[in-house]
Amino acid sequence: MTGERDHNAPSSVRPGSRAQFPARRGLLRAAFVASVGLSLPRTALAEGDRPSSEEAPEPGDLFVVAHGDHAGETIAPSDIPLGGPQISAWPMDPKSKVIRKGSPLNQVLLLRLDPQELDEDTAARSADGILAYSGLCTHAGCPVIGWVKDQGTMVLKCFCHQSEFDPRHGAAVVFGPAPRRLAALPVEIVAGTLIVASKFVGSTMPEIGGGYLPDVE
Repeated sequence: MTGERDHNAPSSVRPGSRAQFPARRGLLRAAFVASVGLSLPRTALAEGDRPSSEEAPEPGDLFVVAHGDHAGETIAPSDIPLGGPQISAWPMDPKSKVIRKGSPLNQVLLLRLDPQELDEDTAARSADGILAYSGLCTHAGCPVIGWVKDQGTMVLKCFCHQSEFDPRHGAAVVFGPAPRRLAALPVEIVAGTLIVASKFVGSTMPEIGGGYLPDVE
């Protein structure tokens, strides 16, 4: 592996815990495979793709599966496997049932890790180890679909330019050209339901061209 690493990233963290997938693991696996199977986007984000405050995730929103045969189905805390991989999701207004998929900037990654592995700030935005991050790389807006092992630790990965993010430390950049960490979406569990706790912490807009890569080899 080549490239410069973020010297501010932790030198070592404990590997993610492993556990059996819950009963609905078929739903999760389908969602993950579908997200991986999507063609990488090739068109720049138009001005209209930037979500207004009304379109962006709001406190109280639920989460639904973003892709595949189970697209649109509500995601329960038990659907998110401990130790990964991540699930690609959209926020959904619980009253109107409108899924906030009008902009790719609203796409979210849901991931569950051992709460003891999270740093203090990350833990404060999580719920029972469940984390939510923007699904777009901060470098050029490609989808972050990888869940790979780097130096013994599982990290989120964008395959466009190999950027990697440590979800245990606020999705800080640990490898590649990404200029900043993934935006975090605080979550909470209320009456057994996983919901958005507050708005994104950090910008979801990528650095290059304000949108997706125009071409990917």
